Amino acid sequence: MENYTDINSATVDGWVAGGWEWGKPISHETYEKALRGEWGVYLTPTKIVPHAWFGELRGKRVLGLASGGGQQIPVFTALGAVCTVLDYSKAQLDREREVAAREGYTADCVQADMTKPLPFADGTFDLIFHPVSNCYAEKLEGIWQECARVLKPGGVLLVGFDNGFNYLFDESEREVIYKLPFNPLKDEALYKLSIENNWGIQFSHTIEEEIGGQLKAGFMLTDIYEDTNGVGLLHEHGVPCFYATRCVKK
Repeated sequence: MENYTDINSATVDGWVAGGWEWGKPISHETYEKALRGEWGVYLTPTKIVPHAWFGELRGKRVLGLASGGGQQIPVFTALGAVCTVLDYSKAQLDREREVAAREGYTADCVQADMTKPLPFADGTFDLIFHPVSNCYAEKLEGIWQECARVLKPGGVLLVGFDNGFNYLFDESEREVIYKLPFNPLKDEALYKLSIENNWGIQFSHTIEEEIGGQLKAGFMLTDIYEDTNGVGLLHEHGVPCFYATRCVKK
């Protein structure tokens, strides 16, 4: 099998070229509003992250982890943060550079695989913003350990993630057809289906892997909220398929 993270990088590049929602950069007007202090960003599909989760951003060093696309980093930059964005998708980083060129700032863009050691020194960042993307990583323990390593003591980790429910259902969300854990690397038929349907190689994860993993890496959970898919049958029935967490490095 080809390295699954390489498959995911190429898949996301294709999604972006096709107009993927999370690969559409913010407008100039949205950037201007952020300069005036009017802003909102997302860790999960529909809920804006509370401003209180960030604290004062001016002068803070922020890492956007797997958060390319020109949606969050421009906002943090407008608010005075010193930002770095790491993503494995070239297309997502290109969107970051486009916004930076348009608005006249320099984007520190790093193309790297988040499942590998992060290319940053210990204690580099004050805050990590990590929207839904762990579903493209088979194992999470190393990601949490690396987040803890590159954050300063007292640094903040903001994470969005799914709870696995979406992986149970067919496209209509009316029939349960898959089993959890959802892992194409351990199911040849599921791997083939993932490639044929251009899903990339995605994985379900448990709350133990997500929140428990953060706690084991040395973080303290300070807040949490739920969110839905935003569209579809599960959303219409109010089923929470996503969580966002705020943790602080001890």
